Amino acid sequence: MMAIPIGFLEFGIRDLFETLVIAFVLYYLYRWIRGTFAIQAAVGLLFIIFINLLVSLLGFTTLNFILRSILDVGVLAVFIIFQPEIRKLLYSLGQNTTFDRFVGRSGSDTTIDEVINAVRNMAHTKTGALIVFARRSSLQDLVDFGVKLDATVKAEMLETIFQKDTPLHDGAVVIRNNRIVAASCYLPISQNPNISSVFGTRHRAAVGISETNNVFVIIVSEETGRISIARNGDLTSGLSIQKLRSEMEKALGVVDEEDVGFSSEKAELEMK
Repeated sequence: MMAIPIGFLEFGIRDLFETLVIAFVLYYLYRWIRGTFAIQAAVGLLFIIFINLLVSLLGFTTLNFILRSILDVGVLAVFIIFQPEIRKLLYSLGQNTTFDRFVGRSGSDTTIDEVINAVRNMAHTKTGALIVFARRSSLQDLVDFGVKLDATVKAEMLETIFQKDTPLHDGAVVIRNNRIVAASCYLPISQNPNISSVFGTRHRAAVGISETNNVFVIIVSEETGRISIARNGDLTSGLSIQKLRSEMEKALGVVDEEDVGFSSEKAELEMK
């Protein structure tokens, strides 16, 4: 393999490829932990390593022994400290988003229509709501701890569930395979510090479940009636009903070119 001499080093095609791979991994690792507690913890670990090298050079044997003892359990400490981030990464690796374009759709036109009607009414009355569509994630652990329903998706059903006076209004509704499988499900709260302080627990729970599961979440704010969605750890707020329908069709249903005109007619009707 042809190598290019750089000083006393020989830098070949293979070395270039390996460098690019390492740079690619480091870049996406930084993107993965950016804005989380992990970045501060990583800086702290690097600081300890730097201090250990400095202490070794200065010959401080006692301090060197203490710091080496800390670093000896460093691998275990990394798994403990970065447990949420590692779990998120493993979930992400287990989800083939390209494959989702062809299989794993959990929505239908009827389901989308019913949810749209319910969200429109709840946004108008400022009724807080949290609706989770399980795509390729079964969310069985959440369903088991919620109240199992196995009901047809109806606007009236969703609006009744989220009424303040009902026992099931607190928590999320989980929709799987076009069925309401459970209500009053409690979701993990996201610890992402980049989420604006204007969003409360309901929005943070939506982001939290979307960080570690392949889901599509709809949120209706109880304070403002604002409609938001969460997926892949990202929160988008201030959606109109027309935009919500478009996002649901892309995430949950197959939208063919022949259906574009039909969807546009629905959007026009919803605007009236």
